[in-house]
Amino acid sequence: MTTRTPRRVQRVWDWLTGTRAQRSTYWLILGPTIGLTCIGVVMVVSASSVEAIGGAGSFASLTSQGLYAALGLGLLFWMKKWKRKTYYRLAVIILLLSVALLLLIFTPLGFEINGGRRWIRLGGFSFQPSEAAKLAFSVWAAYALSEKLKTTNYGKDLLIPVVFPFGAAIVMLILAGKDIGTVLIVLTIIATILFLAGVRTIYLLITAGIGLVALIVVTMQSGNRMMRIDAWLGKCDHPADPCFQYEQGVFALASGGWFGVGLGQSRQKWSYIPEAGNDLILAVLGEELGLAGTLLIIGLFMALGIGMFRVAYHTTDPFVLISTGAIMTWLLGQAIMNIAMVTGLLPIIGVPLPFISAGGSALMMSILASGVVLSFATHQETNPVDHSLIRLPEVSGHRVVELRM
Repeated sequence: MTTRTPRRVQRVWDWLTGTRAQRSTYWLILGPTIGLTCIGVVMVVSASSVEAIGGAGSFASLTSQGLYAALGLGLLFWMKKWKRKTYYRLAVIILLLSVALLLLIFTPLGFEINGGRRWIRLGGFSFQPSEAAKLAFSVWAAYALSEKLKTTNYGKDLLIPVVFPFGAAIVMLILAGKDIGTVLIVLTIIATILFLAGVRTIYLLITAGIGLVALIVVTMQSGNRMMRIDAWLGKCDHPADPCFQYEQGVFALASGGWFGVGLGQSRQKWSYIPEAGNDLILAVLGEELGLAGTLLIIGLFMALGIGMFRVAYHTTDPFVLISTGAIMTWLLGQAIMNIAMVTGLLPIIGVPLPFISAGGSALMMSILASGVVLSFATHQETNPVDHSLIRLPEVSGHRVVELRM
């Protein structure tokens, strides 16, 4: 028993890291990305069909969401041919562009939906700049830190310019648009980037503590946010009925059973779940496709995470490591938060499910994020690394990334 267990553990680890089948990494990224995108388009059409009956028509969302999906997948297959140096050259440009787009929110081009100023309208298209900022910041921060690690190993030095000024500026601009959910995702991305760069855990914990206090203060200043917290805690005696959305989502999941009531046959989407195609789309999916469909979505996200983990594990390049880790944290962290919201483990804070929820800009940016990692995987398989050594030793009391080149 004692001799066989380590071998089993080793086999699991070999499978997880892909040391025996490196080619599968490519498909573990591409397959789930296409699968989640296609399922997302179908579910957005199904979930939003009822609300669109009296307007643009039941299949109106197929045109918009399908267009962004097709454009995103086309760009993905183009981007997978890019080399590392392409992202290196574009890193600063895309960061500055994303900051400029965030600033446009507060011009006449920006507009509010449900009390949040998060969108801009250019011609006949609307766009959410914070989605582009997630990808731009992930790539740029990896570029900035990989350059800085060439000259310094000191943890606190790495906070500039990633946290100050650019990280803080992006967080404040998103916060000004009253998008707490996206702020949480961006803060998680920043923490992951700093950890992978070698910043000591104690600094991250102190920063997280300060951020938690600030989040509590911001939440307490908003009656709407406090009402959501009360609903999560079971305090439903408010005239606005704050528990309605959550309860209807749970009813939808419960009524789906093992295999669902059938695609397009959801009852809760008939005005019981407000904006069913957005944050609570998983509830509609669970009702129509059942537990089997819900587990399929979770399984695809897990496969995508394993593929991205393999890319990070097998690299000796800090740029690839940090950017892949940031993108993986973004997509999987956001998926976990959304699933936790729908199932009542977290309050409803307006975090969409990547690839699945309605929103063309969010869908396209998620696909492009997968495209970045897919390009790393493509060239990693062309020039495979025997084994990567990525560990975080203590050097003069500070943890730094050690890479074998």
